[in-house]
Amino acid sequence: MQILNIETVKKQLTMPMAIEAIEELLKLQCNNPNWVKSPERLVIPTYSETDKHQSGSHLSMPCVVFDGKKEYAVVKLVTICPDNPKQDLPTTVATITVSDTGTGETLAFMDGIYVTQVRTAALSGVATKYMANPNSKTVAVVGTGGMSYEQLNAVLTVCANITQVTLWNRTLDKAEAFKQKFQRDYSKWQVTFTVCESISEAVQRADIINLATRATQGLFDVNQIKSDVHINAVGAYQPNMKEVSDSVLEASNCVIIDDLEGGKHEAGDLIQAHNNKDCDWQWNKLTGQLMELVSGKLQIDNCQSAKGITLFKSVGAASFDAAVALKIAQVAQSNLIGQTVSL
Repeated sequence: MQILNIETVKKQLTMPMAIEAIEELLKLQCNNPNWVKSPERLVIPTYSETDKHQSGSHLSMPCVVFDGKKEYAVVKLVTICPDNPKQDLPTTVATITVSDTGTGETLAFMDGIYVTQVRTAALSGVATKYMANPNSKTVAVVGTGGMSYEQLNAVLTVCANITQVTLWNRTLDKAEAFKQKFQRDYSKWQVTFTVCESISEAVQRADIINLATRATQGLFDVNQIKSDVHINAVGAYQPNMKEVSDSVLEASNCVIIDDLEGGKHEAGDLIQAHNNKDCDWQWNKLTGQLMELVSGKLQIDNCQSAKGITLFKSVGAASFDAAVALKIAQVAQSNLIGQTVSL
């Protein structure tokens, strides 16, 4: 078994590698649904909201994947700790195991923090690749926490024409820190950053908007954004959370989700819109799932005849972690990367 700490994982996992792994998984899942077994994740709330603690959650996310030759079990354990940034620690903490189901052998045990950030970002990258205008020039990043960092990297990976990035965060100095860190770590992207004092300033001219917040109400209305913008919404992962306003959902020509089953229980934006009697958006207006786009069963041109606003909602699923973690585990096994131990 190979043990991989976060630094080792970071050295092995690139965004193009993660995007490729997600695309392969989505095609596999769509064409051979019985080859990917991913039950709904178990979510246990942690702490009650007080002046000392924000409420968080603990998640167990198992998945079994057959790749046509062998079958693997991948399990991710996640603890979401909203108070961690105050201690300069990541909000999302995770570990992942990869096993061979034929023998039961554990192939790898790895830190899952970076895997989680990159796989979530890779989903936005895949969605942007298939849904956004390829000539997009400006990206708005709303919420500059841990997830948003790689999310921007993913969008820049698939959109070669991006030159401008606008940033907004509730705390402006965190947006400034994001800018400096990104410019240092990803100097290969020749983009100009602007830290904005308001969300409306950040999004008004954006061709692509990345959302990654714990907001509980829509962050902007449809009249504050371009009529052909693409939105990647990866926050609002609980029913009581909401990033995307009802007016934006109602105006969207194309709404795609990564995991429909999980989304109906966790995608707060969509759940609240569906339950709002004054909102015209309902689940039956969902355009489809990301796997249908990637596999070709759903053609994006069909739902972009007038382009309009396109929205990708991500809630995540164990299968996406499995796809990325399995790639890393196979490389680690072949090249004896990390620490080798016997159980």
